[in-house]
Amino acid sequence: MTTPSRRIPLWLVAVGIVFGDIGTSPLYAVRQCFFGVNSVPVSPANVMGILSLVLWSLIVVVSIKYLLLIMRQNNEGEGGIIALVALLQPLSRRKRWGARLLIPLGIFGAALLYGDGTITPAISVMSAMEGLSASNEALEPWVLPLTVTILVALFVMQRQGTHRIGALYGPIMLVWFLTIGALGVRGIAMHPDILLAANPAHGAAFFQANQLAGFLVLGTVFLVVTGGEALYADLGHFGLSPIRRAWFFAVLPALVLNYFGQGALILKDASEAAHPFFHLAPDWAIYPLVALATVATIIASQAVISGVFSLTAQAVRLNLLPRMNIVHTSPDERGQVYIPVVNWTLMIATVGLAIGFGSSDSLGAAYGLAVSADMAITTLLAAVIAIRYGKHPLLFAAVAAAIWIVDWAFLVANAFKFADGGWYPMVVGLGIFIVATTWKTGRALLAEQLSQSRKSLGEFLAERKIVEAHRLPGTGIYLTQSEDEAPPILVHHLAQHRVLHEQVILLTIHRSNQPRVPAQERLTTEVLRHGFVQANLRYGFMERPDIPAALSLSEALKIQIDTESTTFYLGRTTPIPTRRIKGMALWRERLFAFMSRNAELTAAYYRIPPEDVVEFGIQVEI
Repeated sequence: MTTPSRRIPLWLVAVGIVFGDIGTSPLYAVRQCFFGVNSVPVSPANVMGILSLVLWSLIVVVSIKYLLLIMRQNNEGEGGIIALVALLQPLSRRKRWGARLLIPLGIFGAALLYGDGTITPAISVMSAMEGLSASNEALEPWVLPLTVTILVALFVMQRQGTHRIGALYGPIMLVWFLTIGALGVRGIAMHPDILLAANPAHGAAFFQANQLAGFLVLGTVFLVVTGGEALYADLGHFGLSPIRRAWFFAVLPALVLNYFGQGALILKDASEAAHPFFHLAPDWAIYPLVALATVATIIASQAVISGVFSLTAQAVRLNLLPRMNIVHTSPDERGQVYIPVVNWTLMIATVGLAIGFGSSDSLGAAYGLAVSADMAITTLLAAVIAIRYGKHPLLFAAVAAAIWIVDWAFLVANAFKFADGGWYPMVVGLGIFIVATTWKTGRALLAEQLSQSRKSLGEFLAERKIVEAHRLPGTGIYLTQSEDEAPPILVHHLAQHRVLHEQVILLTIHRSNQPRVPAQERLTTEVLRHGFVQANLRYGFMERPDIPAALSLSEALKIQIDTESTTFYLGRTTPIPTRRIKGMALWRERLFAFMSRNAELTAAYYRIPPEDVVEFGIQVEI
């Protein structure tokens, strides 16, 4: 994410980063209702009904569900479905069966966001480029090449980060919202009766008149709220108050005015339903509007891509994905990261979608199913957490139950688009889910097998060979998964070489369910006998461990660590898939072994200088 500038109000920065996705929905949402999959015919009654559904979807899903309800359930100020999964972890460890079922469901919900991360840039940029053909049909052949060019450039630039230009996002998007709001006013002036669509009775009449077709169009109406999950995920970056101010005073009014303006234009001339957004502008302003829309969609795409990077980094820290190279692109903002393998995978998928589907109408069929499923899962998890930890659990549960009905209505309506492209994000989500659960289960199986050959720390320290071992000057550091057990590498090293350093540190790294751990609570130590020290490092799930930096705090704990004479002893465990041991299916064990071989090296992940590392290999059957 971008670094908020101190000169720009936080709510304005939020306008640029949080609301890019939902703010560019007017480019395609209304048009899709009349020209997309499961669309309805253009008629005054249908226009009024759809505009009523659009308005109340924004109010119920974004204003009430997220901003007034869901965002109250946060993990030390951090939001998003991964934060909810982290909050459920303690319940799972206490053998609460409900929590143990909900955690995989939450992981699946998070996995679904990867499909959104590829569709959003494609549909947004392509919708902006289609403004060219809206003004001049002769330019239509240029839409796809320009879309692909912009998308490739967007992903190529990710390595540079956005901290240098991020402060411009807010002002640019504010100009965008002011512009689309003004265009909406221009459209409403053409047919003021459109304002009557604010009456929810028009939405009810629409369902009654169109029946199944009216219900199915909900899958397209849902496009107006697809950026809602970003509000929740970005809670930790901005806080609730700035996001609320940005929504209620800038974003929501602009969106409502523009949607109603498009509806008024269609009421005035039904043929305008083909390109209602761009035809709101006078002829002389269409090309400048296309240029502004292109910039807005690039910003919206950037926010989604950064969100996928952040989601991946959190999943790695929660041991849901293997370690991978995570590059911090800003010296000031620790949440701004770039993950090369994710970036290039997203680029290939996004460009492939743009070429394969060929138009925003076709992409609209693929968009919505995964996001609606994710939103339904988020409501359920937030309700469970509120019932367990909240101040007014029954009230929250009652309101959440009513909203869950709306979630399911959107989900079922979107499910009818499965064969037309909705399968794509579900397949992507299922693939990520299999990878995440395979990694999580594989790690547990590996730890179980390793524990069978481990010694307790007390038993190990009582052995005579420790006293008899030759002591080398300096410090030897061994990573251990449990502070009650002796590291297998240490046991093996002592048995083979009968040599130890003068000071041996047994270092255990703990992952907290809270986002960040205060610096003063980072490192704790306990001096044991025979020159051994038990050290514990604690990190939140939003933090990347940096062992050398953390050990620099040891002076305050009266432990001397000379970095010039410190050696880290690390183990590289190689899982061996086998049918002899009851574990996962063999193909999943092979997948786990493949991921283990290609995971980022332990030393690099913990930022340990390679010249200070001695690595031992261990093979373990799973």
